[in-house]
Amino acid sequence: MDPAVSVIVPAYNTREYIGAAIASILSQRFGDLEIIVVDDASTDGTADVVRAIPDPRVRLVELATNAGAAVARNHALRAARGRWIALLDSDDWYGESRLAMLVERAERSGADLYADDILMVKHGETEPWSSLLRESGHSIDAPFPVDAETFVTTDIYGERSLRLGLSKPLMRHAFLTEHGLEYDPALRMGQDFWLYLACLMRGARFIVDPEGHYYYRSRPDSLVKQSQVRRLELYCRASTAFLARPDVIAQPRLAAAIRRNLRRFERNLAYYRVVEPFKRRQVASTVAAAATNPLFFLHACSRLPRAIIRRMNSRRPALAPALTRIASPEA
Repeated sequence: MDPAVSVIVPAYNTREYIGAAIASILSQRFGDLEIIVVDDASTDGTADVVRAIPDPRVRLVELATNAGAAVARNHALRAARGRWIALLDSDDWYGESRLAMLVERAERSGADLYADDILMVKHGETEPWSSLLRESGHSIDAPFPVDAETFVTTDIYGERSLRLGLSKPLMRHAFLTEHGLEYDPALRMGQDFWLYLACLMRGARFIVDPEGHYYYRSRPDSLVKQSQVRRLELYCRASTAFLARPDVIAQPRLAAAIRRNLRRFERNLAYYRVVEPFKRRQVASTVAAAATNPLFFLHACSRLPRAIIRRMNSRRPALAPALTRIASPEA
């Protein structure tokens, strides 16, 4: 019989972590599952670790060339047999009751996507220092539904916001199949956001639960820590593509929200195109980038008050509330 849940684990050079990631799935209180690990042409022996796990529920797919997490996840989606699709990055892990909680609440609520909170753990530690929802600045104490417009307007790059594009919801497999939905293979970063948005635009019921059982490990060498220029270029490209879709054009409020995010991406892109070569001490490249990115100066000025606040907070915590009021737009 087909399993209830297919857990998809894309992996690239995470030999040090993937054993613990898979162990956290196999130790779930919910055992009706399969695990599909897609090794994205790792060079460190990640696939060897997976092959050595003596559990028939673990399936390994090996890609010949490195293609990115979106392509790896699509391979797993096509191979998955479960009613539900669960996601786990190969350097993260689950709390032992995560799948039992998600499946029970998703089925009871009739959700197509059901997300829990993301617990954030610093590299080398095991206990979370905070969570995605706590860091959003929103006070959330009960499950709540999310529509497409809310999903976009509460995911603001560089600001405290819900950032639900970073969540790892349980997804109803039949919904994805019925609507032909997969990850965008052109996006090596941030592909989750656009898949969830595409689901919402097809009428998916997306519920977010404040209870958290997904442990996210922050690694200094992870993809999210790498060039913001490349990330923002992809975000701009994806935003522009969505704005050209007839189903987006037909929803003016949603289109306006995506357009606002696009403008923010463009400002941040101009900023990082100057800042990144500056940090590498590439003087000529910095000057050339500043000359060709006029939005840099506007965005740099807008970031200055927050930079001052962060510096003062670290030196004189008692001044933080007053400084925040002074620098806020309402002051």
